[in-house]
Amino acid sequence: MAKAAEKTREFRAEAKFQRTSPQKAKLVLDLIKGLRVEQAINTVHFNNKRIAPVVEKVLRSAIQNANYLSQEQGLDVDVDNLYVKSAVANEGPRMKRIRPAPMGRAFRYQRRLAHIIVTVAEKNRAGVNTAEEAAPASAAKKAAKKTAGKTAAKKAPAKKAAAKKTATKKAAK
Repeated sequence: MAKAAEKTREFRAEAKFQRTSPQKAKLVLDLIKGLRVEQAINTVHFNNKRIAPVVEKVLRSAIQNANYLSQEQGLDVDVDNLYVKSAVANEGPRMKRIRPAPMGRAFRYQRRLAHIIVTVAEKNRAGVNTAEEAAPASAAKKAAKKTAGKTAAKKAPAKKAAAKKTATKKAAK
C-alpha cells in the first residue's frame, strides 16, 4: 500500500513596525534559521542584542500558532519536532527626522523600522539530522579553504623578504 505524501504544514508569526533596522534584526534571525525550536529559543534567550526578546516572542507565537491550529483542525503536529524554516526581517516604513546642525541648518536622517516574520514547520527526524550535519560540514570546508589560501599567501612574501635581507648582507661584505 502506498501512502499519500503528507504535506508539511508551515506556521508563522509576524511582528510589524519594530523600532530597529532590518540589518540589526537579521543578525539575530540568522542565528536561528534551520534550528530546532527548542534550541532556537535558547539561542535567542541568551543573546545580548536589543531585538532578541522581540524575536523570542515572535518565535514563541509561531509555536503557539502551530499548537492551536493543530488542535483546531485536528492535525497531528508534534511541537517537539518543529524547526525554524525561515526567519526574515523586512524593511518597514522609514520615519524622517531632522537633527539641528551648525549655523541654523538642519540635517535629515531616517529611523528605520522592521517587520519580523518567523516561520516554523514540522520535519522528519531523518531530514533534520541530515540538514544539521550538512550545514556545519560545508561551512567547515569553506573555512578550511579560506585559511589554507591565506596562510600560503602570508608565507610567500616572508620568504622573499628574508632572501632580500641575505642578498643585501652579502653585498655589504
